[in-house]
Amino acid sequence: MKAELSAALASLIFGLAVSPVAVAHNAICNCYEEPDNQVLCEGGFSDGASAEGVDIRVLDDRERVLLEGKMDADSIFTFDRPDVFFHVIFDAGDNHRVVIYEDEIE
Repeated sequence: MKAELSAALASLIFGLAVSPVAVAHNAICNCYEEPDNQVLCEGGFSDGASAEGVDIRVLDDRERVLLEGKMDADSIFTFDRPDVFFHVIFDAGDNHRVVIYEDEIE
């Protein structure tokens, strides 16, 4: 009995050691209208991780980059609202991209 238990335990430990454990998390980003024609975007991940350093781009309707930068230490990016139709891309890579169109900004 002890041998069977030891074998089962060894098999379980081996299985956990060699199988990749994937923890799913989603990128989250919302943008808000601020006073003085500013837009504030807040980002993060569903597992609570910070978005500090995540790339963010503001593009026009022809996909031309109007502005690019990175989320700050508070996972925030603020910019002057462009005079043209635009959208914001929060791009954390590896299928963690969020697109916010101008008409979705609260």
